[in-house]
Amino acid sequence: MRINVLQHTPSEGPGSIADWAAERGHDLYIYHPYQFNGILPTADETDLLVVLGGPISPNDDLDWIKAERELIAQLLKAHKPIFGACYGAQQIAKTLGYQVGKAPHKEVGWAPVYRQSDVIPNLPEQLTALHWHEEMFEVPKQAQLLFTSDLVHNQGFLLGNNVIGLQFHLEPKLLNVRTMTINDGAYALTNNALHQTPEEIRNLPVPKENREMIYQMFDYITKA
Repeated sequence: MRINVLQHTPSEGPGSIADWAAERGHDLYIYHPYQFNGILPTADETDLLVVLGGPISPNDDLDWIKAERELIAQLLKAHKPIFGACYGAQQIAKTLGYQVGKAPHKEVGWAPVYRQSDVIPNLPEQLTALHWHEEMFEVPKQAQLLFTSDLVHNQGFLLGNNVIGLQFHLEPKLLNVRTMTINDGAYALTNNALHQTPEEIRNLPVPKENREMIYQMFDYITKA
């Protein structure tokens, strides 16, 4: 399987998604459309698409952001698996015609999310996830709400049996968290409803079950 990853900032990489790909024997390719003139894979050369987070918004008027949605639309039509984290989940929702706008609270740091669906096996009722956002997607009507949090209701959705969008991050490993907080830590210092500093975020241990849940979700959408 060829997994094409769309990465949108140097500080937010695939983390444990790359571990899952390697252990399952899949080939991982990482694209940086924000830096390299909007270079993207084609739908034909994509078996699984991963759309990561970043400092941009799906509402930004950039050609490569629109091109990403064209790719997502083609893959949705072909019923290929897609996983979106933060901005990536917002891109999927916007591709389907739903709104992306300001969340009721800016969340930056570690906070619990609560499972709202039992469709994916073995997901716990609660996870401690890394949040790094101030926008929120509208849950597509054809999708199931998958997670909520205390401050932002729309935290995750499952579309059919092959598309997952999460407003939060389960994929970061310790190195990813360190990279995010040293390079983009200023984002946590203004209007952050979680009231966590970059140092506090960095010093909290990454829950080991987050990696397990990434594996569970990716196994689910790729066996659909």
